[in-house]
Amino acid sequence: MSRTSSDPVAPHTPVLLAEVLAAVNPQPGEVIVDGTFGAGGYTRAMLDLADCHVIAFDRDVTARAAATTVKATYGDRFDFAPAPFGDMATVVRSLIAPDAPDDTPYLETPCLDGVVLDIGVSSMQIDQPERGFSFQSDGPLDMRMTQSGPWAGPSAANIVNTADDETIANILFHLGDERRSRAIARAIVKARTEKPITRTLELAAIVARALGTPKIDGRHAATRTFQALRIYVNDELGQLAEALIAAEHLLKPGGRLALVTFHSLEDRLVKAFLRARTGRDSKGSRHAPQTTDAGPAPSFRFETNKAIAPSDAEVALNPRARSARLRWAVRTDAAPWPETASDLDFPRLPVK
Repeated sequence: MSRTSSDPVAPHTPVLLAEVLAAVNPQPGEVIVDGTFGAGGYTRAMLDLADCHVIAFDRDVTARAAATTVKATYGDRFDFAPAPFGDMATVVRSLIAPDAPDDTPYLETPCLDGVVLDIGVSSMQIDQPERGFSFQSDGPLDMRMTQSGPWAGPSAANIVNTADDETIANILFHLGDERRSRAIARAIVKARTEKPITRTLELAAIVARALGTPKIDGRHAATRTFQALRIYVNDELGQLAEALIAAEHLLKPGGRLALVTFHSLEDRLVKAFLRARTGRDSKGSRHAPQTTDAGPAPSFRFETNKAIAPSDAEVALNPRARSARLRWAVRTDAAPWPETASDLDFPRLPVK
């Protein structure tokens, strides 16, 4: 989801906007996917910069109002899909080639010139207590980016009130890097025997008591727990893996892939994917059949292999941008790799 500035003068400016625009470099006639529409900051900027076409994705129902406004302004140059970006291949195929067979996962001819993904939860979601993403304000313990419809799964409250302590501990450890995951899981299971855990501040207090402190390294003690539950509830890493594979298949030679991450798990997956696809991983694909060569030809190339961080000035205006990192690469004319999203290396936990 698009991260927005907390500055009331510019409430919908996504992070690293100038850097993302430079990486994607939209041109007249091009087709670009904005995988995380949010309030439409990246989309508007690309449509203003060039006479291009943007296909935007967002599974959050609150994004639809902004999408309606953008559609009214830019008309046929804009399409909005109320779907997760992991469904990129299906949605793009339905828009570009609606007569293609349903069992065709990707178009035979690549059709995209750019893909932008700003990964994670948005400031707008965090700032709405009723969404249950924040431990700073009381609200229902929900955390779902989609609260109704085909992509609405169990809420965070469902998980903490029904999963066993081992499952909860694994979620917190693998998706939150929480070293004391077992202690927190035991505290959650004990607390729910007295009454269901249904509010964000309830859970935050349980975690703080389990850890014996309200803050760790200057951050709220529940930070890692809330991060882990949010990632799990929304299958964020699985969606990211699906989107990376889809972008590899859909981008034309010379197409640009720009990825903005905010925490180590996202960045680790993005970095591993790009290192492999650009040939920087000397072992090639560990999933491809063993051969005498180095593996498939690189499907991407780096223009710069160093992650781009926000400037001090941007962080001063929007402190939430401080952890953002932009990585981008250019599609080569090599065939997509034979891996699927399920082959990519990221933490996998029991199906919800």
